[in-house]
Amino acid sequence: MSAPAIYAIGDIHGHLDKLREVHDWIAEDMRRNATSDSKVVHIGDLVDRGPDSAGVIAFLQRGQSDGAPWVVLKGNHDRMFTTFLGDPFRTDPGLRSDLSWLDPRLGGSGTLASFGVSGADVRPPADVHADAVRLVPEDVKQFLTGLPTSFMADTTFFAHAGIRPGIPLKEQREDDLLWIRRDFLDDPRDHGALIVHGHTAIKRPTHHGNRVNIDSSAAYGGPLSAIVIEAERVWLIGPKGRSPLVPE
Repeated sequence: MSAPAIYAIGDIHGHLDKLREVHDWIAEDMRRNATSDSKVVHIGDLVDRGPDSAGVIAFLQRGQSDGAPWVVLKGNHDRMFTTFLGDPFRTDPGLRSDLSWLDPRLGGSGTLASFGVSGADVRPPADVHADAVRLVPEDVKQFLTGLPTSFMADTTFFAHAGIRPGIPLKEQREDDLLWIRRDFLDDPRDHGALIVHGHTAIKRPTHHGNRVNIDSSAAYGGPLSAIVIEAERVWLIGPKGRSPLVPE
């Protein structure tokens, strides 16, 4: 018997409306193709840059609590959020030393605003932190901290940013799974599994043969994308159903 289809959703970045829409497409695809036993993998970066990070987290928490077959992976933005909640002056090791999570380019202030913390980009970090600790529910922090950093299904490996080439999949480091770019993106070799990832924003999901990038720039006004993998074939999921996604 072949493995069930596996769905994957790209970087969400606080766009609850887009997330709901994509889940509607997936539900319809499951109905049409009788794949109700399949899992849905969210590739990480639930928060930052969009209008409703709190709503995205609540939606995913509620779905998992209700028994939905959802896997939610940790992205680098999700880790930056929990790092700030622990220590507002600590910098994530994957982030440039001249930046902080509250920098407007990263979107932390918008994430905190969705939890009721105002003026995070203009107030002293210690004051912002005090409000964040008070207003961000503890279960949200625990949910984000406890997210897995990878997921393996048959011959497909899912991780937010990618993998460190040449290192066995079971030995990958969290920093690479959340942050890696060029060393992974420029490597054409077979990694022993098809790697499905996000993190590096592009215009549309792209199949490179050894990897599939599904971050279609929702953080920058682009769409949120979803794919389905079945019998080692990949399709895009949209409002009209499936369309093949073949290696370029």
